[in-house]
Amino acid sequence: MSERAYRRLQRDERRELLLERATELFARHGYEGLSMSQLAREAQISKALLYHYFPSKRRLFEATLAEGAEELRLRTEPEPGRPPAEQLATTLDAFLTWVQERPTAYATLLGSSASEVREIMAEVRSTTAARILAGLGEDGTRPATRAAVHGWLGFLDGAILDWIAHDDLTRQELHGMLLGAFAGALLASGASGGLPTEPLSV
Repeated sequence: MSERAYRRLQRDERRELLLERATELFARHGYEGLSMSQLAREAQISKALLYHYFPSKRRLFEATLAEGAEELRLRTEPEPGRPPAEQLATTLDAFLTWVQERPTAYATLLGSSASEVREIMAEVRSTTAARILAGLGEDGTRPATRAAVHGWLGFLDGAILDWIAHDDLTRQELHGMLLGAFAGALLASGASGGLPTEPLSV
């Protein structure tokens, strides 16, 4: 391995360690409660080095979200050939398992009042809705179906926050309720097609 490649590997490893530490700190303090100075102190590096890797707090936060989104994407990758209803059920369970492993971080993310976080989450929700609507085929082009999907995503967030706060439902119980709510929303919208084949994401 060349000296340049070795130095690049060291930099990449340091960046990954910074992302891991930042993810922990954002979960504990929230986006608005954590400064770059505090993060540098906690990570035991200089502010100059932190800004070398991430030029702003928003860029750092976006990088931590991207890491989590990639892990979630891998977990929720649909299996080709399976019926759409089975794909949705499997994907939703994988998503709930992912949330169950990091409840505080997820609740902090959804409950953040920072405009940067709200903007990012709005983009994520819009992308997720588009994927679900695309999976519904012709039904996904109907205004009523669009409203039903966006409404269900809001319901999903609220139900998950309640689940995290009270911890008196099993994941399986929540899973069944969310699937039923989705089916009910589609039925109420007048959709006639099948369930989406695309995975859900946050």
